[in-house]
Formats: sequence, structure tokens, C-alpha cells
Amino acid sequence: MNDKFELDQVEILADRARRGDISRRRFTQLAIALMGGAAVAAKGTPLLADDGQLVFVNWGGDAMDAYDTAYGVPFGEATGITVKQDGSGPTEGAIAAQFQSGSPSWDIVDADPFSAESLGKKGMMEPIDYDVVDKSKMREGFGWEYAASSYFFSYIIAYDSTKYETPPTSMADFFDTEKFPGKRAMYKWGAGMWEALLLGDGVAPEDLYPLDLERAHAKLAEFKDNVSGFWGGGAESQSLLLNGDASMALIWSTRAKLIEEDSEGDIGFTWDQGLISPGAMAVIKGNPGGAKAAMDFIASAQDPEKQLVMFEMLAQGPANPEADALIPEDQKRYNPVDPENFAKQIPLDMAWYEENYGAALDAYLQIVSA
Repeated sequence: MNDKFELDQVEILADRARRGDISRRRFTQLAIALMGGAAVAAKGTPLLADDGQLVFVNWGGDAMDAYDTAYGVPFGEATGITVKQDGSGPTEGAIAAQFQSGSPSWDIVDADPFSAESLGKKGMMEPIDYDVVDKSKMREGFGWEYAASSYFFSYIIAYDSTKYETPPTSMADFFDTEKFPGKRAMYKWGAGMWEALLLGDGVAPEDLYPLDLERAHAKLAEFKDNVSGFWGGGAESQSLLLNGDASMALIWSTRAKLIEEDSEGDIGFTWDQGLISPGAMAVIKGNPGGAKAAMDFIASAQDPEKQLVMFEMLAQGPANPEADALIPEDQKRYNPVDPENFAKQIPLDMAWYEENYGAALDAYLQIVSA
């Protein structure tokens, strides 16, 4: 689920560089100067950890600059431990393969909490040491046995404000094509869509879980003709709205600011009944850099100032609530976990996804592709 989102973060940074918001040359110069010439892995090039080093595995490309600037370089300066960025992609299968090799080369992974929990229960992940990692610096309910929340994003409704005098305020509105005429766009890979379908079908937020997949898929089959596109990446979700192929779409919150700017304000968005999804850091059992150093790194990444950097560069909602107050007033409406925005939304249930995601996605895709 999370790999598609993480790859989208790379696109967002590239868009910002093209806009001139970030100078690629200057940013690279500063990063190299801060790192003292330390190697940065290209996408698809795994790194091997050496003594005194940690390998942080994420989804590659320009997003590695954000992780290195916010977390890697400061940790190295504070501890003397170099953090190398590996962009080869920590899918659940790749993490399992690292452990099963008997000699993992990865230390910390940017993982879906439900994947980390599933692998942890099979003995492949280190339990998070909450004597080191501070649970009080997490939002309530977002610390797991084998994963520590590190950021948030949401699935939210974006809409063409030139077509609607009254904006949508619920998933029921999203699925109501009589009150809100026009085509829709939805996420191809299912996450958040089951919840949206059920909310649109009248299920109360407090009654969502366990998800009634039969009901959700019946709603999808019934509604499918109103969907102009099932998008697989954030740029595609923007295009469907900007090109007029859809008048309303469920998109990642990290795209909200970009699509508002690209449309010169014609495309709006709402946090009402948004669906919050967490990202997390997790540690492979037997990691070469040692569990202690890995836990120290995760703890250091809880610093609200560092999480502010991630919000500024990738629009990731900070995991530490203390970071909310650091976000400028005019930017808070883009933060999925700002208290005002958070209160309007529903968190995805990671325990449900741990048990059900694979089979649920198979059934969802059969309807999408039919």
C-alpha cells in the first residue's frame, strides 16, 4: 500500500524543483557538504552497512534528500554514526528476504505499520524499544509493537469548485451524482477506498471496522460506471481533475496544495471524512548496525523540528503532535494531522489491514478491471 505513496513523494519533490521552489544544484551542494561526501544510493542500488553506519531504506529518488536532510545528517553529527540512504524500496517481500538471508544489509525501513506487525509476529522485526523511543511523542493509538509512526497522509475529497456552488462535505456527497453531477476518480490500490465506499453507503464512522467487504464491493460494482479513472499515482489523480475527466476525486492529501496551485484555486479539497494513513519506521531483526543504534535513530527522528522539515519538503503530517505548532498558520490547512483537520477524519485500522489487505485487494481489483 505505502510504496505507491512513497514513490509519489519523489514526484512532489521533483515538481517543486521544476517550479523553482527548490534549487536542485544548491540543495545537492548543501547536502554533500553536510554529509562530508558520504555516499547516497541511487534508486535500485542497495547499500551494505559497515561498522559505525546505519542503512535507512526508503522508496528512492529525491525523497532520499528529505530523509537525509531531516534525519540522517543531524543524527550523524550528534552520534558519529553515518546514516546511508538506500532507495531500493522496502516492500514486505524485500524485508522478509533480508531477514531470511541470515545476514541482512538493511537496518531501518520506512514500512507500512501493518507489514511491520505481520513480519514482527513471524520473528523478523525488532520490537520497538519504548524505553528509547518516546511514546508520548506519538499521537495516541499510533505506536505499535514492531513499528513507530513517523508521518501521516490522508485520502481526501478534491473537487472542481467551478461546478459546485456548495462543496462536498462527506463521502455520501462523493457518491451522490444527482446532488453533485460529474465523473469521479478513485485509488486503484484499494486502501482507503473500502472505507469511503462504506461511508458513502451509510455506514457510521464508528461502525466501519471490521470492514464489510461484501457491502463495499457491491457499492463499487454499482458505482463503477461513474468512475472515469482509477489512478495509481498522485500525478495521475491530479491530471484526471485538471483535464476535466473527473469533477471529484479521492486523492492523497500531499497532492492538495499542488492541485490547488495548478488549478489556480479552481480545485478545492476538504478534510471532512478524510481517511488518515500512517507511515512508520521499523527495524529488521539482526540488523548489522545493531538494534540500539537503530532505536536511537528512530528516537532522534521524533524531534518536532526535524518533522517540520519533512512537512515542508513532502507535506507529510508530523507524527509528533508538538510539531503542529511549528507549522506556519497559512500552511496548517495542508497538514492532515493538524488538530482541526484530524478531528474531521477517520484513521485506517492497521490491525484490519494486517489481516485482510491482500485478499481484499484481489477482490477489489477484479471489480476495477472487469
